[in-house]
Parts: sequence; structure tokens; C-alpha cells
Amino acid sequence: MRSETRRRRARPRLLLPLIALLLILCGALALGGAALRPRLAETAEQLLRLRGWFADPAANPEWTVLAGVRCQPAAPMLLPTAGYIGFGWDDSFRPGHRHSGYDIFGPDRALNVTPVIAAHDGYLTREPGWRSAVILRHPDFSAIVPGEQIWTYYTHMASADGSQSFIDPAFPAGTRELFVPAGTLLGYQGNWSGNAATPTGIHLHFSIVKSTSDGSYADETDIANTYDPGPFLGVVRNAAGVLVCGSVN
Repeated sequence: MRSETRRRRARPRLLLPLIALLLILCGALALGGAALRPRLAETAEQLLRLRGWFADPAANPEWTVLAGVRCQPAAPMLLPTAGYIGFGWDDSFRPGHRHSGYDIFGPDRALNVTPVIAAHDGYLTREPGWRSAVILRHPDFSAIVPGEQIWTYYTHMASADGSQSFIDPAFPAGTRELFVPAGTLLGYQGNWSGNAATPTGIHLHFSIVKSTSDGSYADETDIANTYDPGPFLGVVRNAAGVLVCGSVN
């Protein structure tokens, strides 16, 4: 009985810090809300456009990019897959998030159907634990960043639970520094997020990654370690804010 009494007395002492923490969090959200509103409004518009494109791609055919196309004559890279670029570099789809590449949603709306190709000649690595991703090394990429070595990263090429990889069998886990020319089939779009409980929509995440001081690839989840893919692919934002191939419409 006395232990039960002690538990009852302890509850107010435990609740007070929790209430104080909630009040602090609410205050922080209120103060930061004004700064977040433009980002949230932009994200909402992007989601509505993506939903509209899925509903009727033919309504805005210029929004669809095609795999293997060189968007502009001076663009050094090919588009790595077909579809709609739903989120671009430095976009955000949750508070505090800065997207490090392009999310290209395929037109087929089916797993293991929309091809993913190498955007440029490079040396392919697939780490032993990678179910859905490959990365290509491009030494001395003089076209955009003279004297720098960069990497192109391709991911989400697996099923939602991670049990089935959609990477081409020519590139088994553990592959290192295998030369592949631009246009080589790497795999197909999937929806593996790294967590079976939270699959992504079917798409390719494509990013251009900087090298570390020792010549390996940097952490591409940090936007500071990546480049905007636009200049490399010849992709621009049109008047509506949609990332499209070629000149601004």
C-alpha cells in the first residue's frame, strides 16, 4: 500500500517537467511558424502538382522527363530515368529538411518497370549491404567542376520490404570500381526507403555527391556534400516552379 502511495505522489513530480517541456516546444513552434510557412506552402504546392501529374500526365506533357535524353547541348549528363521530378535539390518535404538531389517519379506506377541508367561514364560501386543503391565515380569532372572528382548516386531500386533488389544482376553487392558507359542499365525504380515500415513512393532518388579529402564519396544525406543536379542535367524550373528539361517555359 505504501509503495502505491509513493507512486501516486510521484506522478505530479513527473508530470510537471513534461508539461514544462511541452510548453517550451509549443512556444518554439509558434516562434518558428512564420519562418516555416513559405516552405510549407511551397511543399504543399509541389505535392498537389505531383498528385495532378499522377492523375493525368498528358495534361502537362512538358513536365515529363525522358531517360537517356540530354536536356541541353551543353549538359554533360543524361537524364537517369523517366518521369516527373517531384522534388528537387534544396526542396523540403518536412520541417528542417533540405533535399540533396532529385526525386524522379516514374510514369509506369509499377515496381521494377521504369529503367534507371548511368547518367555519365563512370566507375560503379555497390557496397556489400546496399539493397537498392549504386554509386558511380567520375574523376576530374571538368565540364562543371574542373579538377574535381564527383559521384552520381542512384537509390530506391528495391521492393518496399527490401527483400527484392531491382538493381541489374550485372552489379551484385560488393561490386567495386567497375567501368560503365553512359546509358548503361543500372536497374529499375522501386520504393525501398531503408525501413520496411515506411516505404517511399515508386521513384529514383538521384544526387551528385562531392568527394572527401581521401577521395571517397561524402555523405549524400547532407546537402552540403552535394551539388545541384540541374546544371549537370540541363534541367531548369519553369514559370510554375516545375523542374523540366531544357529552357524555361
